[in-house]
Amino acid sequence: MEPARSEMSILPNGKGHDLGEEMCVPMKTMMEEEQNGTHHDRFEDPDSTLAENIEFLPNSESKKPRFTDFDGKTSFGMSVFNLGNAIMGSGILGLAYAMANTGILLFLFLLTAVAGLSCYSIHLLLKSSGVVGIRSYEQLGFRAFGMTGKMAAAIAITLQNIGAMSSYLYIVKSEFPLVLQAFLRTDTTSGEWYLNGNYLVVLVSISIILPLALMKQLGYLGYSSGFSLSCMVFFLSAVIYKKFQILCPFEEFSANSTLTHAQSNITVDHAYHNSHVMEDDSHCHPQMFTVNSQTAYTIPILAFAFVCHPEVLPIYTELRNPTQKKMQHVSNISILIMYTMYFLAALFGYLTFYTNVEPELLHTYSRIDPYDTLILCVRLAVLTAVTLTVPIVLFPVRRAIQEMAFPNKSFNWIRHTAIAVVLLTLINMLVIFAPNILGIFGIIGATSAPCLIFIFPAVFYIRIVPKDKEPMRSTPKIFAACFAGLGVLFMIMSLSFIIIDWTTGSGSALGGH
Repeated sequence: MEPARSEMSILPNGKGHDLGEEMCVPMKTMMEEEQNGTHHDRFEDPDSTLAENIEFLPNSESKKPRFTDFDGKTSFGMSVFNLGNAIMGSGILGLAYAMANTGILLFLFLLTAVAGLSCYSIHLLLKSSGVVGIRSYEQLGFRAFGMTGKMAAAIAITLQNIGAMSSYLYIVKSEFPLVLQAFLRTDTTSGEWYLNGNYLVVLVSISIILPLALMKQLGYLGYSSGFSLSCMVFFLSAVIYKKFQILCPFEEFSANSTLTHAQSNITVDHAYHNSHVMEDDSHCHPQMFTVNSQTAYTIPILAFAFVCHPEVLPIYTELRNPTQKKMQHVSNISILIMYTMYFLAALFGYLTFYTNVEPELLHTYSRIDPYDTLILCVRLAVLTAVTLTVPIVLFPVRRAIQEMAFPNKSFNWIRHTAIAVVLLTLINMLVIFAPNILGIFGIIGATSAPCLIFIFPAVFYIRIVPKDKEPMRSTPKIFAACFAGLGVLFMIMSLSFIIIDWTTGSGSALGGH
């Protein structure tokens, strides 16, 4: 126990950036020296009320800077689980469809490139954070562009993550009743409350999401994140297993075999023979390289496949013995795990159905046998994983709201709880009463995601890293400028495809996270 540490040393995201009165003694001494004009800080900030001004102290012995904003206690493994869970979204269900429209080799190239770019983006964030000693996305924006940068980062994080949480809860609302209905072997709902998606999404929000969202530190969610990832491993294992069970051309489930299947223990193969062949075997050959009308849509999908940047710095804050190198290792391992799972899920899903794969992979399995117990369990596992991702995504939103509305307030359980309750209430109301607004979040996501992944890390890096260390024409800053330009390109592509979909009504653009 540290009796001298006040409650504010742990913000809802595990950060204590805001109050100078709750810092350790050396930091107070530095503030007094600055006020007396006896201490010179080379990273001088006009807003002397911010604790970040003096959060980064040089260590004269090791000559390595150290953070003093928060004493993290989250282990390396738990940090990997949390960041992996933040990366893993429902977009994994659409990657087999993306591979069907690019070919195996082109998909592998694009996925590898995006994973590398995501690692580089996180490197820029961590490097900027290390220069000024700030482990807050919003405060990096403040250091780079003042209040405008801070508000831009906070608004982007808020909109991006609210959109993500809304899409996750919409999946729960639409899929959970179908899974229960299939388990109960009922073809139509008969009005039971437990088959009503509106009731179910509220029940899940209150009983599972809210208690996890009220945790004081993000590190406590490491266990739930580990379970969430294990659910996705189960999903991946089932996809691989089904590849060797389902033969191509597959046979679509027919109404004539429904009753027989429901009342007896006939084998799956027998059930297939009571059905009809979906396609001839001319489609049962993998393509290494494919270009069609849908290929361009897969680029934004893959570009946003590793969205985790709002969560990187909060996780960095709570990491035990934090260093830039250690957090980069956490990020690299998390991205490598997700990269492997993404590729294997896409590959075996594609090799099972080839060009017949649907944008939502699990729906393709339901065309063969909607009462397959394994697939029903997989769908339930995916719903569990999606549900457990919501609290992880909520933490940065609450942090952003506090940065905007309560920048200098100490930790308060009432405010901590109230923000979570208001956010979940708002999102539930959107999902229940205005599901069509999710299309608006598509536009928002296409704008905010490139900013958070590509543009902000690059421009913050260019502005924050001193010119005497890296001139504007140095190779790192040129690369960062090109990286920001790539983000603008992805933004234009995503917005263009969404507008095309809206005007044509084709709905081809998939959600990537």
